Amino acid sequence: MMKKGSIASRLFWFSSIWLIIALIATGLLLTELYSRALERSQIETLNFNLETLVARTLEAGTPDALGVEAADPRFNRPRSGWYWQISGVEGGLFNLSNSLVGSEVPKLDVPFDARNSRSATADDVFGTRLRIVERKVTILDLEFVVSVTGNLDSIASQTGQFRGQTFIVLGAVGAMLAIMSALVGRVALRPVGKLARAIELVRSGNAKKVEGNYPLELTPLAEELNELLRSNTQIVERAKSQVGNLAHGLKTPLAVLRNEAEGKSKNLPLVVKSEVEKMNTQVKTYLDRAQMSARSAMIGSRTDTAKTVARLVRVVQKLHCERNVELILPQNETAWFHGDESDLEEMVGNLLDNACKWAKNKVVVSVDSSFNSEQKTVIITVNDDGDGLSEEEAISALKRGVRLDEKTAGSGLGLDIVKELVDIYGGSIVLEPGSHGGLRAILKLPSVK
Repeated sequence: MMKKGSIASRLFWFSSIWLIIALIATGLLLTELYSRALERSQIETLNFNLETLVARTLEAGTPDALGVEAADPRFNRPRSGWYWQISGVEGGLFNLSNSLVGSEVPKLDVPFDARNSRSATADDVFGTRLRIVERKVTILDLEFVVSVTGNLDSIASQTGQFRGQTFIVLGAVGAMLAIMSALVGRVALRPVGKLARAIELVRSGNAKKVEGNYPLELTPLAEELNELLRSNTQIVERAKSQVGNLAHGLKTPLAVLRNEAEGKSKNLPLVVKSEVEKMNTQVKTYLDRAQMSARSAMIGSRTDTAKTVARLVRVVQKLHCERNVELILPQNETAWFHGDESDLEEMVGNLLDNACKWAKNKVVVSVDSSFNSEQKTVIITVNDDGDGLSEEEAISALKRGVRLDEKTAGSGLGLDIVKELVDIYGGSIVLEPGSHGGLRAILKLPSVK
């Protein structure tokens, strides 16, 4: 058996992996930004000290004047990587910082720019990586170069320390977020467990439907389960009723046959034939009803109501060419009937046929839909201009086999079949006075989006 995975664990591992990637990227980005900030700060410090040395040298009037110093005390610490010196363009030293300790600033092969400045990186005699900034200055036809350096290794060291501290902090944050993700996953999935327990209560017979309040994402599922349970309950109840009715219907013919067989009647063949016909009619009736129930129980079936009704209107127009049948369909919308197409044809076809039989001149058929917070409904209205029915007659017309006019051809089963199918689908049918003076049949059936 395939091992079943947990939604909570999937959420945890997915969020954890994504969190690790995000925190690593954040740590690297912060480290890079910190390194660049240190480099910008060092360059600004070097330029400031270079300008200070140039200004003091120009003020002294000679490159080897005493008292020329940089403002930063790091230039007095030996081997600090922070050096300054004043040298001739062709060679020779005029002045230098105490930090150089008898050495010199590495020479650069980079040319001076238009402002007589240049910068580059190099290693000193102690192996320290330096950033070097130089300016060429002229005093009384004497050209010399003022050089200032900063320690790049210290920036790398500070960046490494910052990186380590950053990943420690981000690791702690990531651990807390991972724990929170696990807790959130469990809390968020509690309604799923609650729904499972509600379904278990239904399965064990302790509840008839799924009860309880659920989040917005699970509410449609609970509602669909309840609708499925309602439909199954209705099918089972209808099956019980039909089996009982069938048994009751067969009871009398079987009793007649048994009595005739025991009495050895001379008319036994005729009686058997008559009673078998009755039983055959009973069996066929309930088989037809069972087939209708089975079709209506199909999950996921849907029918384009407007297309089906339009086809039926074309058929009745040919059968009742003396009637003017007008069709009104919804604009820019597809009205879907949540059921089998043949059942829709059965219901609408019977209503159309009755309307055309009783209408004087005109029959108006319209298709519309409505939507509320509970469900969507497709509404089919058939309106004729006949004599109409009273309230009592409208109620009687929906009963099986009732015929209000024996002169009109028919079995009296049409409206009863419509009513039975409507009940199976959980819809409704209303017969009321029409807007054209005749009868208006309003058929409301479940719809889907």
